[in-house]
Amino acid sequence: MTDVNLGLYFLSELVGTAMLVLLGCGVVANVALAKNKGFGGGFLMVNWGWGLAVFAGVLVSAYSGAILNPAVGIGLWVQNLLDPAKGIDFTMFLTATGAELLGAIIGAVVVWLAYKQHFDQEPEAANKLGVFSTGPAIRSYGWNLVTEIIGTFVLVFVIFAFADYGDIEVGTPGGLGPLTALPVALLVVAIGASLGGPTGYAINPARDLGPRIAHAILPIQGKGSSDWSYSWVPVVGPLIGGVIAALAAPGLLSLAG
Repeated sequence: MTDVNLGLYFLSELVGTAMLVLLGCGVVANVALAKNKGFGGGFLMVNWGWGLAVFAGVLVSAYSGAILNPAVGIGLWVQNLLDPAKGIDFTMFLTATGAELLGAIIGAVVVWLAYKQHFDQEPEAANKLGVFSTGPAIRSYGWNLVTEIIGTFVLVFVIFAFADYGDIEVGTPGGLGPLTALPVALLVVAIGASLGGPTGYAINPARDLGPRIAHAILPIQGKGSSDWSYSWVPVVGPLIGGVIAALAAPGLLSLAG
């Protein structure tokens, strides 16, 4: 951990998160925007699209350990505070988070370029925003926050369980083999299918905030509001969920053997 090149670490997280958001927001665009071949493909198609987006993002960011998510990053930092032999330090957490946010913006911009004509012909501003960022099915900030905390807790807690079983090594440069992305990808599909309905399961502050910033600055025809009044929920909720998972993992996972 002490031999990490922060420049390469930053680049690895940026590339991985850009790939994650390109494919993840891309599947939403395919399903939600008018005149696409995937139009109306349904929420399960979105779940699988995001899961495969995670798979691709992890594979192209092996150097940094494929964190790709400030909620996972803060969990790894808390883990490091509890046991300095594990996790990542604060400098690595900040470096990864900055790279993830920038990568998410870049990925979202590329999605807009790929679907430019469909954005132009989509009549509903809400569908355009939905490509970039999450929104609640029923707007209730407190309960929306609870949903994001629970979903992210599951994500980070189970990732730590993978690490304990030796299936994936998060936050360690060079620690990923070619198939260790698969369990995390399937986990994201499971979270979306089981817990994604109320809020659209951001479970990743960079994944939501970066594309929301892109939505705000891009010249999208008839785009409407970027819904900043809701934007704090998919940032704060996942960070809380990540911290709780990191605090719970040592005790609960030791019970599991």
